[in-house]
Amino acid sequence: MTEKEKLPEGSSACISPEAPCDTPASEFSGGVTLERIMDETDEMNHLNQLVLLHMEKNGGFTTPEAYFTLVQPVLDLLEVEIQVRYWPGMTKKDMKLVVQDWIDGEIASLQKE
Repeated sequence: MTEKEKLPEGSSACISPEAPCDTPASEFSGGVTLERIMDETDEMNHLNQLVLLHMEKNGGFTTPEAYFTLVQPVLDLLEVEIQVRYWPGMTKKDMKLVVQDWIDGEIASLQKE
């Protein structure tokens, strides 16, 4: 990874050596799934931390339906955030930072409660 491609300290590495951080993330536009974005930005574990915190704050869950009732609004909000902050020519690093920033903000809000 070159100096130009390094993420802020404490962040994960770039998506892959074949796709440098400054490569436009044009494949993120139109029809891509949230799951794919999470995989390609390496933020799935970070999102899982947020989901676990939501579950803890809400007393857990007893059925798969209860789990999805708790988790789906979180995923919907993240999708909206990505749609609002996406711009043509956005790099994978930019996308990672959008996702990372939103999850960090949500975790901080929940921890204040």
